[in-house]
Amino acid sequence: MQRIRLRYTKRGRLRFTSHRDFQRAFERALRRAEVPMAYSAGFTPHPKVSYANAAPTGTGSEAEYLEIALTEARDPDRLRELLDASLPAGLDIVDAVEARTSGLADRLTASVWELRLDGVDPADAERAVAAFTAADTVEVQRRTKNGIRTFDARPAVADLAAREGAKAESSQADRPSDRPCAILRLVVRHVTPAVRPDDVLSGLRAVADLAPPVPAAVTRLAQGLFDEETGAVTDPLAPDREAAATEPATATATAAAKAPV
Repeated sequence: MQRIRLRYTKRGRLRFTSHRDFQRAFERALRRAEVPMAYSAGFTPHPKVSYANAAPTGTGSEAEYLEIALTEARDPDRLRELLDASLPAGLDIVDAVEARTSGLADRLTASVWELRLDGVDPADAERAVAAFTAADTVEVQRRTKNGIRTFDARPAVADLAAREGAKAESSQADRPSDRPCAILRLVVRHVTPAVRPDDVLSGLRAVADLAPPVPAAVTRLAQGLFDEETGAVTDPLAPDREAAATEPATATATAAAKAPV
C-alpha cells in the first residue's frame, strides 16, 4: 500500500463549500481519475482518505491537507495533475508527496490567516491589534450545540499584525472602492478549544470596539508546525520531501515512477 499526501485549496466561491461537500467532490474526482484506492473493510467500504484540520465553511484556504491510501503505486506528481483536472476550479490540488514519515496531523499545530476588513481604517485596526496583544486575557463567546461557551482567545494567538490593504474593484457592490481597507495577519496555535479567526474578530470588538461594516474575507495562507523560536509556521510536507531526497529509492517509488495512473 502506498500513501500520498496532498495539499489543496479553497478559492473564490468554493470557500463556501462545507467539508462534507468537499468530501463528495473529492471522492468523485478519485473515481474520474481512476485512482486505485484502498478501501476500508466492513459492510459499507469507504475509500481510505484521512482529512486533517479542515478550514471552516466560508473561509478560503491555500493550505488544506489530506492523505490517501492506494493499492498500487503511482507517481505523486502525475496523480496530482489528474485529480486537479477532475475537481472544479477553486478546489485545486497544488502539491503531492509520497508519505515517508508518520504523524502528518501532529505537524499541523498552527495556522497563518489573512483577514481582509473592508471599510476599516488601518489606523483603527492597528490600535485594536495593540489593545488585543497587550491584554492578558480576551474572553469571547461562541454558540455551540450545548449553548453559549465563554473562553479566553488570547493564549492561542502567537502573532497579530495590521497593515493597509489595497481597495477592492468598484464593480464589487459589497466591497466599495472608496472605502478604506485593513489587512490583519494572524498566527494562531491549534489548541482546545480551537480559536478561529472569527473568535479573534470578536476579541477585537471586545477590547477595542472594532466592528467591520461588512463581513471579513478570511483566507488561511499556511498551516504546519509552529516554531516557538522564530514564530514561523513550517511546511508539513517538508519532512516527506527530505526523506525522499535522502533515502534510497524503494520498490514502491520505482514502481510509481514507471506505472501509469
